[in-house]
Amino acid sequence: MNRNPNDATASPLRFGYGTNGLTDLRLDDALALLADLGYDGVGLTLDHMHLDPLAPDLAARTRRVAHRLDELGLGVTVETGARYVLDPRRKHGPSLLDADPDDRARRVDLLLRAVRVAADLGAHAVHCFSGIVPDGTDEDTAWKRLAETLTPVLDAAAGAGVPLAVEPEPGHLLATLADFHHLRRTLGDPEPLGLTLDLGHCQCLEPLPPADCVREAAPWLRHVQIEDMRRGVHEHLPFGDGEIDFPPVLATLAATGYQGLTVVELPRHSHAGPHFAARSLPFLRHAAPSVPPHGDPSATPEGSRTP
Repeated sequence: MNRNPNDATASPLRFGYGTNGLTDLRLDDALALLADLGYDGVGLTLDHMHLDPLAPDLAARTRRVAHRLDELGLGVTVETGARYVLDPRRKHGPSLLDADPDDRARRVDLLLRAVRVAADLGAHAVHCFSGIVPDGTDEDTAWKRLAETLTPVLDAAAGAGVPLAVEPEPGHLLATLADFHHLRRTLGDPEPLGLTLDLGHCQCLEPLPPADCVREAAPWLRHVQIEDMRRGVHEHLPFGDGEIDFPPVLATLAATGYQGLTVVELPRHSHAGPHFAARSLPFLRHAAPSVPPHGDPSATPEGSRTP
């Protein structure tokens, strides 16, 4: 169902689509759709409708999903950005920064579950983010909480052999690439700690253009999300509706040697998810650099450490 890697139009990049943009579909239907469309993989958000991380028999359900992914030839990354999976009244709550240690522990538990799921699925990374600084909490305290809460998750990731890819998220404590490097240095640059780079976020708020962000982030890249976006506006847009010039961005990403998935992130377009999934892949293939038939080694770039 996936494209032939020896096709003359093939790209060195591997494209996926996020299940948070297909929430009206059953997981099995979503996976079948993506395979039929020719995607290389899926960004699987653990949520109540798609591999609920809190429901009984998680290990058995994960094994079934692993079998289905293998059957369909789809790679996977595990994402943990479900809006209300832990608290039906607080978006993305509780976070790793909450004042209540029991609340922070609930988020840590979710991430530990995600690491186990990722290991069982053969995922190339587990994605997470810091959360918003709670009212009444100073930034020094927030950074200390983030480092403390991520430490057991990084230990678990090291044991499972799955990188933890932290995403800079606009409005969060860890919002920029500079913030990621601050966390990395605080933790002593642990091997399991990597980066999720959302290319739209680069357009939204980073001082560098998206292609330069990719180049600067390359050594730590473990997961990539992609959508269109406008400067100064954190709104995930379908391709062509924003301001990003994608060919140079994707060429730079390919030149880093990144081997993980580049996952379309359109969670607010889930009502028309199949339409946008069908529309997005041809756009990306057209914008991405191609490699000659038969995988000419001279066309394979060298670059970052890869997962």
